[in-house]
Amino acid sequence: MHTTYSGHLFHLFGFQVALSVALMLTAVVSLDAQPTRGGNYNYFDFNQKPYYFGITLGINNSSYKPFRSSGFLQSDSILRIESASGPGFNLGIITNLKIGEHFDFRFLPTLSFAERNITYDRRGRATPFTQRRVESVFVETPFHLRYKSAPYRDFRLFVIAGMKYSFDVASDSRARQAETIVRIAPNDFAFEYGAGIQFYLPYFIFSPELKISHGIGNILLYNRNLQESTVLEKLLSRTFTISLHFEG
Repeated sequence: MHTTYSGHLFHLFGFQVALSVALMLTAVVSLDAQPTRGGNYNYFDFNQKPYYFGITLGINNSSYKPFRSSGFLQSDSILRIESASGPGFNLGIITNLKIGEHFDFRFLPTLSFAERNITYDRRGRATPFTQRRVESVFVETPFHLRYKSAPYRDFRLFVIAGMKYSFDVASDSRARQAETIVRIAPNDFAFEYGAGIQFYLPYFIFSPELKISHGIGNILLYNRNLQESTVLEKLLSRTFTISLHFEG
């Protein structure tokens, strides 16, 4: 249960930590940094390109946000429902279109491996906790709008926001066990936001990024014959991702 509790705290405070770091960096740069005007900086070479491509690598921590149904109140065997986060990783490609000096439109088709768990606290059993693990392989198509600060030497800060569509290609294998596990819809839409830093190196742009993803649609497929499903009204997806972008 310590792992579950730590994962819950990670998702609860992950965005606040990321936002605090971004705000502190923005404050430091704004105090003593002006837009780059002179010097032999890598930034000038990359700034002339109207578009560029790259790859992205990342690790993610995924979970559900469960909402209890009226059936939960009527249940005398399930006392509590929690989501336990699980690790995963991402691999994708980047298409970046420059829109003026400070904005980019970005498309990042990604293959994402994720693990999410639902833990049930039961009454009067030899094993009081039951965990349902859901392992997924997503094909994701995020569209982001990125705002970049004025450059300082060879780095600049940025924030992103956008939407993402995900399709779970592993959902068919889980469908064969539909009567024994909680079923999850293969399609999902999410709102995403985050922040990061661009470092302009001689041959490419290196950009570490923190990102939060909030699912906006119910992904629970209700099964009236399964108690673990009837005690739930809906499930929403949640993901925290640390990405490393290599662009040029």
